[in-house]
Amino acid sequence: MSSFYLKVIAANRMFYSGRCRSVIIPDMDGEKEILAHHEDLVIAMMDGEMRFQEENSTEWKHAVVGRGFAQIAHNRVTVLVETAESPEEIDIARAKEALERAEEQLRQKQSIQEYYHSSASLARAMTRLKVTSKYL
Repeated sequence: MSSFYLKVIAANRMFYSGRCRSVIIPDMDGEKEILAHHEDLVIAMMDGEMRFQEENSTEWKHAVVGRGFAQIAHNRVTVLVETAESPEEIDIARAKEALERAEEQLRQKQSIQEYYHSSASLARAMTRLKVTSKYL
């Protein structure tokens, strides 16, 4: 099977760099799968679970990613996101605390900006807990 070069860059580090057979990223409409020789494209990514399959493996690797963009060009995929974590890196207790904090903030009267910030925090915490419960 053909492969392509995948690079996942978070705001604070290089999360992954290597050849892959497939990557599935969360986008505005759900998920998009990218295979080798995909047409050139830029995709806005949402908070969610990203999965990818390395070139010589049948195992899927999982990651929790924040918002960002994916650029597909010349059989290369570059993913730029706010955050990227593997399930093993997630502190479950801290994620539960963040979930409770976000839920409490949403119960309070807030400005529109604070509401969107609290909603984003809630979505991140829920995604982190969902991924860790599935793969750990």
